[in-house]
Amino acid sequence: QVQLVESGGGLVQAGASLRLSCAAFGRTFNNVIMGWFRQAPGKEREFVAAINWSGESTDYRDSVKGRFTISRDNVKHTLYLQMNNLKPEDTAVYYCASLSNHTPWGMKKDSRRYDYWGQGTQVTVSS
Repeated sequence: QVQLVESGGGLVQAGASLRLSCAAFGRTFNNVIMGWFRQAPGKEREFVAAINWSGESTDYRDSVKGRFTISRDNVKHTLYLQMNNLKPEDTAVYYCASLSNHTPWGMKKDSRRYDYWGQGTQVTVSS
C-alpha cells in the first residue's frame, strides 16, 4: 500500500509564494516518476508538473513555467512544488501522484497513468 500526504496549501494574495510538500510512505519512492496535478471548481484535473526519478528531468504546463519549480528529495521521500508569483487562476486543489511503474516519461501528463494519489491540498490566491 502506498500513501501520499500533501501539505503546504493555504490562502495567499496574488504575487505571493507557497511551497507544497508530498511525503511518500510504503513504496520505493526513489525510482518513480512523480507529478503534481490540480483541479479547480467545475474544471477537469490538469497536469501541473512532473519530475523523473533522479530529478534531472522536469516538465511543466505552459501557464506555470518560470513560476513553479518541482523537486524531490529521495532521502526524505518527499516531493515539492515551489510556487512563486501566484495568480488567482492558480486557485485549485493540488494533488501529488506517482506514475505507475514502467510507464514511460512521455506519458507523464496523462492522469490515468498515475496509480497513487494524495488527498489534495487547497491553494487559494486572492486578487
